[in-house]
Amino acid sequence: MFWLAISLTILSNVFYHLFQKVTPQNANPMLALAISYLMAGAICLALLPVFPLKEGLREELKQLNWATVGLAFTLVGLEIGFLLAYRAGWSISLAGLVSNTTVTMILLPVGLIFFRERLTTVNTLGVVLAIAGLILMNWGK
Repeated sequence: MFWLAISLTILSNVFYHLFQKVTPQNANPMLALAISYLMAGAICLALLPVFPLKEGLREELKQLNWATVGLAFTLVGLEIGFLLAYRAGWSISLAGLVSNTTVTMILLPVGLIFFRERLTTVNTLGVVLAIAGLILMNWGK
């Protein structure tokens, strides 16, 4: 399940950026996003048999907290941010890389401080290389 989950994430992320890039320029971004989320909601409901509720719907809803609402806002921000970035001329080969590398740099202290995660020497070297890569990707812009 470990490799299957990350593989699904990678594959979905590739298609996510492709679909964001080819969304028609003249389409209203909020309408396009609303239709996408309506379809996503239908897909989630259709997949409930694959991820069945352990208890009744009411009990399962009680398990949710403020993070579910917060996630909704961040998803909209993420989606509209990339859509507008591509419309503004960001290349598909760099937008995701710049965004994800920057997010990783921001989440490093969050993981270390709040989740007590640890970095190895190799991880630290990777961080240094990622920062250098981010600088090189944006060099001369």
